[in-house]
Amino acid sequence: MKENIKEIIARVRELREIEEITADKLAAELGFNPADYNAWESGEKEFPVGALVEIAARFKVDLSELIAGSTPKLKTFCYTKAGQAPEVSRRPMYAYWNLAYNFHRKKAEPFIVEASSETESKPISLNTHPGQEFNYVLEGRLLLSIGGHELELGPGDCVYYDSQEPHGMKALGGKAARFMAVVL
Repeated sequence: MKENIKEIIARVRELREIEEITADKLAAELGFNPADYNAWESGEKEFPVGALVEIAARFKVDLSELIAGSTPKLKTFCYTKAGQAPEVSRRPMYAYWNLAYNFHRKKAEPFIVEASSETESKPISLNTHPGQEFNYVLEGRLLLSIGGHELELGPGDCVYYDSQEPHGMKALGGKAARFMAVVL
């Protein structure tokens, strides 16, 4: 298991234990499947970014505190130069970069996400999390499944959806797809 994943798990567990809440109770409170939550906290599976957003909101900390262990300081604006956004989490075949990592008390979490070309040959892995999400395709083609509906998106296409609906995506056309995802 990557070291940063272990650190994220430790921070989530510490927040939960400080409030004396069990893993099952937290999962129920946030609408997560308890088996999935326990797999995330044990390190068997990686926490989905949307789940970390919800956990951060529940414990009134910024996502950056869970990911990096430091508190964001910026309150007026956060400027992120091209190519300088920190990588947040890597699920197999996906990479995420946090575009507003150092802004204090964000109301949304904007990311650049890359679905590798390898996702095309795999079934779409669905996930859910409370809230809403906005995706805007920058490069490549993306097959997005939302609540049983499949959409093919290309550069400039976007979609806004209820992220409590099972959703997932994969790249199409043998190339990686890059898109902006804003989790609300």
